[in-house]
Amino acid sequence: MSQLPLTRGKLGEAFAALKKDLIHEGGPRISTMRNYRFAILPYDPRDEFKLRAEVQRLTSELKANGWVVLPISLQGLLLAKLKAQGDDWVERVIAMEKRIGKGRNLEYLKQKIVPLVEGPDGIAADCAAQIRQFAEDNPDRSERTLALIVRGGALYPFLRTSALLKHLDGKTNNVPVVLLYPGERRGPTALSFMGIVDPDADYRPRIYP
Repeated sequence: MSQLPLTRGKLGEAFAALKKDLIHEGGPRISTMRNYRFAILPYDPRDEFKLRAEVQRLTSELKANGWVVLPISLQGLLLAKLKAQGDDWVERVIAMEKRIGKGRNLEYLKQKIVPLVEGPDGIAADCAAQIRQFAEDNPDRSERTLALIVRGGALYPFLRTSALLKHLDGKTNNVPVVLLYPGERRGPTALSFMGIVDPDADYRPRIYP
């Protein structure tokens, strides 16, 4: 049975639980596995602006406790991937998408964009590179660093977030990573990306709250 989307109160509850586990006196406890510091916080995609307010609040509270927060925008990484293909490539894709017209244009875009973002060398590699670089630049703060992966809706419908986390595993210098997930929780471990994609139960991380 589908659970109700997070209300404003539930969203705040999820962030409060996350903060409590992060600043635990024995070290971050967002996972039962010490070498697997990943977690997911789902939210209703319609609550994007409420989510950003909660992120700002969490960031301020963590900084007051001596933490640093590294935000990683999946939207920004996607745009960088597209820009790297060159202006001519982007213009050709846009022109072809318009010519194809409604009905087949989405499949065409998937053919062009999915190979750029999926797999271990796609968006996951870009996320991992940012986290590793930050950890290497701040070796004394790895236990008090949080990587927050935001703007995940930009990847719809080109990449499953379960695949993203799978390819990040073992490549983040053990820095706690939390994916802010636009979608619905369905059952104990299943999540539906944007509330549209068929539920995916292939998630190992803890799901908050």
